[in-house]
Amino acid sequence: MDAADTTSPRLAAALRDGARTLDAAGVPDPMVDVELLAGHVLGVGRGAVQAAALRGDPLPAEDGAALAALVARRARREPLEHLTGTAPFRHLELAVGPGVFVPRPETEVVAQLAIDALAAVPMPRPRAVDLGTGSGAIALAMATEVPNAEVWAVERSPEAYAWTQRNAARYGGANAHLVLGDLADALPELDGTVDVVASNPPYVPDDAIPRDPEVRLFDPPQALYGGADGLDVVRVLSRVGLRLARPGGVIVIEHGEWQGAPIRDVLTGDGWRAAATHPDLTLRDRATTAIRP
Repeated sequence: MDAADTTSPRLAAALRDGARTLDAAGVPDPMVDVELLAGHVLGVGRGAVQAAALRGDPLPAEDGAALAALVARRARREPLEHLTGTAPFRHLELAVGPGVFVPRPETEVVAQLAIDALAAVPMPRPRAVDLGTGSGAIALAMATEVPNAEVWAVERSPEAYAWTQRNAARYGGANAHLVLGDLADALPELDGTVDVVASNPPYVPDDAIPRDPEVRLFDPPQALYGGADGLDVVRVLSRVGLRLARPGGVIVIEHGEWQGAPIRDVLTGDGWRAAATHPDLTLRDRATTAIRP
């Protein structure tokens, strides 16, 4: 090792320093985040970062400065996904940033329910709609995992829709159709023909301000808040779903862990049948399904 290598900063030390900074800022998984940020700077995966740290690899000054800047932003609780520009969702790496809701792991379970229902349709070209698609997470999961399906993704926010378009350009095939518009009156041309209606709507009650700064300060408010009880958009979804779905069609709605019972009541009251609430991987009730009569 030459003199320059001897005096170069080490990646392992930068990771430790960054983790201490993030821990002091209250970031839940500081070492995980700093390793992911280092991987973003270096253009490698987290495993390669860990291996390089174990080897005692140096960290070039330019990369060290870039990592320090990202750590400072993360310490201000800017979402990790905004800093890296991507959010993993099932087999997808979705582009995300300001103006769009960052998809969460629990939504992968919602997508699975929709995909299972769509794959079970005994027709060559089943139809699905994702209402309030945001980044396109649920819609693109359905379109790519059930490639014989036709999938429509509806989003009313121009800022979020720009991210939908970006992700559809990467992952969407001819079977993915994007619509800029309000879910309340979307797709009248599909009335009575849709097999699966899916949505991750805003469902946080207006006075239930999220504790996490990443959510409270950076997720778009229109993607979070759903009225006094959080169910204003769910009520609209129920009626729109009845309009869009064919008899036997399925609706899949993500929600908060305490909202299963009132959402089943909304769906049943509107005429849906067999309303059922499903847990996510942490065994919290996070999705409700029903069948159109």
